[in-house]
Amino acid sequence: MFGRFLEVSLTTGDIAASVGFYERLGFTQLTTGDTWQHPYGVLSDGRLCIGLHQRRGPVPLLSFVRPELAQHVHELRAAGFEPHYTRLGEEDFHELQLHDPAGLGIALLEARTFSPPRREHAPSGCGWFNSCSTPTLDADTVRAFWEHAGFIALDTPDDPFAQLALTSDTLTLTLHSPRALESTVLLFTDPQMRERLERLAALDIHGIDDLPQGLDPRANALLEAPEGTRLLLLQGES
Repeated sequence: MFGRFLEVSLTTGDIAASVGFYERLGFTQLTTGDTWQHPYGVLSDGRLCIGLHQRRGPVPLLSFVRPELAQHVHELRAAGFEPHYTRLGEEDFHELQLHDPAGLGIALLEARTFSPPRREHAPSGCGWFNSCSTPTLDADTVRAFWEHAGFIALDTPDDPFAQLALTSDTLTLTLHSPRALESTVLLFTDPQMRERLERLAALDIHGIDDLPQGLDPRANALLEAPEGTRLLLLQGES
């Protein structure tokens, strides 16, 4: 329904600081087009693309590409997906925004805004990108929204953090309790996460104190980027 996942779109007041942070984590810059008038950069670890936008706006946005977007707006509305923002003029780059029942922002764009990587990137220092995880007290309502959009729900009974996974062929979204963590996070996993954290510490990259209760800080960490994005690094299977 939403199209192909493009990027996690983040707002930053200092794009150079944000780019530098993700590069230190092992992300690589990609070539962007001239779609946006504001400063814009994209970094990737081969699985996840992070779009850094020096502008005001909701954070984060899950951005998807839906070709011929203007022709599909009626279909989206008929299916119950009502955008709160649209830009669909004849001279505009077409886009619309909506949000899920948990308040997570969603953007649909008519085309890509950066070139795909020419080769596969080596994994970043964070490990394997698992999902974008968002807090909710009403997992059933959020599940119904994303299933209606074409995602498939998977229970995660053995996961110490996530309650439910919703997956498509290009993105996995997980739901967690606000009691565990009040913010949306980018979730990475690795069986050898302890060793990864040691390498990050050698680069003077350290976790903050809000690590969810019950997680061993020697093998798990919560990082915070300059623009405020949180990255949760968990020891676990990729």
